[in-house]
Amino acid sequence: MTWVERDAAVVWHGFTQMAAYAENLPVIVEAGEGRELIDVAGNRYLDAISSLWVTTLGHRVPELDDAVRGQLDRIAHSTMLGNGNRVVIELSEALAAVVPVDGPHFLYAGDGATAVEQALKIAFQYWVNRGEPRTGFVGLGGAYHGDTIGALSLGDRGFGTTIFEPLLFPVRRAATVEDAVDAVLRGGDELAAVIVEPLVQAANAMAMLDPGALADLGAACAETGVLLICDEVATGFGRTGTLFASEQCGLRPDLLVLGKGMSGGYLPLSATVAADRVFRAFLGPDLSDRTLYHGHSYGGNALACAVALRHLQLLEEWDVLANVRAREAQLRAGLDEAVAPLAAVGDVRLRGLMGGVDLLAPRPDLRWGRRVCAAAVRRGVLLRPIGDTVILMAPLTLSAEEADRIVTVLRDAILEVCRP
Repeated sequence: MTWVERDAAVVWHGFTQMAAYAENLPVIVEAGEGRELIDVAGNRYLDAISSLWVTTLGHRVPELDDAVRGQLDRIAHSTMLGNGNRVVIELSEALAAVVPVDGPHFLYAGDGATAVEQALKIAFQYWVNRGEPRTGFVGLGGAYHGDTIGALSLGDRGFGTTIFEPLLFPVRRAATVEDAVDAVLRGGDELAAVIVEPLVQAANAMAMLDPGALADLGAACAETGVLLICDEVATGFGRTGTLFASEQCGLRPDLLVLGKGMSGGYLPLSATVAADRVFRAFLGPDLSDRTLYHGHSYGGNALACAVALRHLQLLEEWDVLANVRAREAQLRAGLDEAVAPLAAVGDVRLRGLMGGVDLLAPRPDLRWGRRVCAAAVRRGVLLRPIGDTVILMAPLTLSAEEADRIVTVLRDAILEVCRP
């Protein structure tokens, strides 16, 4: 049996139709080095999707490898339920100095959707603890916050999730950020929270949001007391050119959701960051109903937190954000010159190293997005589509040569596939 056959026989891949899995020629990864993946046959691919948006500095980064090994010499994991761990405290202190949250407190989990669920429960119980129960939530059109039930409710469906509609709770859907501002100002005394993805709705084919409108939303929340949840699972840790996208919008969220790149792509780790005013609403007598009765077995995993701490340090030591901004300018110029003018291209969007290239497929059954990405993979660049939008999410340490390579390969793949 081939590796693909062995894979299909025993593994169920997320967001993948397994009946067609083998037909789509998946890459079976053996190893990684720098910003490249190496398959079982020794072929190399530039990881231009950052292994689904989690890898930041590359693969097999010696400093991050050492952080994991060093923590292994101490302890791999200990529970955070009622007890603490040194490296979790150190990571939290380091994050507290940089997150755009007032008086931050960190509740750890393993993935973005779970951290969104935590934010949802905290926002709901916050108002219960204040003696002002509120059940209303506002979410944006096109939003995606994860695939657990609460996160699906907050998101704007899609990805074949409408089947779960009977399980989801109602959310007020604002078509635009401006509509969300209006909803907050009109229904402030009934709303628990509004949730947004600052600047970029990544899973909405990299839809861009206006920072000025988002600032107005923050002001509306401050005026009414409605909690502001910023979901930075995708945009956090440098993806948009600043450490957090909220900074570019002047937002100070009450709840900040982090994940994906938090550990540099090494180990599953996420966090829900609560502002001090939210956190204090949960203080009370021991075993009282003011307590947040929520936690996970592996929340605050020591190995993940150790590598996340070293990752945060390296972002500053290597001045990674300067590289993001330089590569953004380079990619923007290259895409504008070589890709945007192509007849098959509708729109090109880029914020930091988060980008989307819309293809004007005459029919959806042509699957231009998937076929263009397959053509790119054959040329040694790993891309992934959302519908007929080709997604770019390069590692933050991308070199100038690699940026040019992405543009050239994407152009050639579009010219190969997208013919009249």
